Amino acid sequence: MAGKAGRSADDATRMPLVEHIRELRNRLMKAALAVLIGAVIGFIFRGQILHSLEGPVCNIQGLSGVGQKNSRCPDGALVFSGATSQVNLSFKIAMYVGVVLGSPVWLYQIWAFLAPGLYKKEKKYSLAFILTAVPLFLAGVAVCYELFPVIMHVLLTFLNGAGASTMLDASQYMTFILQMMTVFGVSFVLPLVLVLFNFIGILSSKAMRKHWRVVVLACFVFGAIAVPTGDPFGMSALALPLVVLYFAAVGVSEVNDRRRARRRAAMPGAGLSPDEATDLDLTPAPIERAESLEDIL
Repeated sequence: MAGKAGRSADDATRMPLVEHIRELRNRLMKAALAVLIGAVIGFIFRGQILHSLEGPVCNIQGLSGVGQKNSRCPDGALVFSGATSQVNLSFKIAMYVGVVLGSPVWLYQIWAFLAPGLYKKEKKYSLAFILTAVPLFLAGVAVCYELFPVIMHVLLTFLNGAGASTMLDASQYMTFILQMMTVFGVSFVLPLVLVLFNFIGILSSKAMRKHWRVVVLACFVFGAIAVPTGDPFGMSALALPLVVLYFAAVGVSEVNDRRRARRRAAMPGAGLSPDEATDLDLTPAPIERAESLEDIL
């Protein structure tokens, strides 16, 4: 009997962990399925995606002109340097597209798994963060795509007068542009992280305003490092949107801090210092007359 009781108690403590593992498995499977569906879509349209991403280098002088030809690049721009290069590049494009297209689903699955352990306020803030982060990430990717022709023109014409031509490897080129898009996308989400910290109570708008000069300088330094061209235009194309987003984050945090201060001011005893006692009514309640035995009988 004691052994059965011990096993029952042990099973009762293990069940929640088993349920958590089962839920984690189910949500990982849903997230993986979303990425897989997006990857299949990316693989189907891999040719169109490759042609659109190689557009920035089609009209740059100094290229060898021996790459794959298409309507956007009649002379060819990208060169495949190995027998398996086209296959590897196709799967690389497919996986990147799968992660991007499936991001709303796998981000939601992460939130849904963590939500039971969060307070109601934290659930609301985290869901709003996910719904806002995806458009900001895509906006960063779009800015990178518009800026990329300038970046590639500077890089590929750096030694234009040296009598040399460039053979641009397709795999290296695609890896470079996908990395740049990821950097731009994540950079656009960073100010949203500051807003989330403010809503949780970790960071105040006062601290954000106090250090704005350091942040602006850091944005331009990051822009100079992330954009390999080294020209002011490329650096500013990344730094200026980050600065604008930072001050937008400061504005949202300021509104939230004022609303939080009004709520605290409306609470009883809000004007008292921590060392000051709150006025309490300590008058004892009147004692009612006890019933006698005769009243009961």
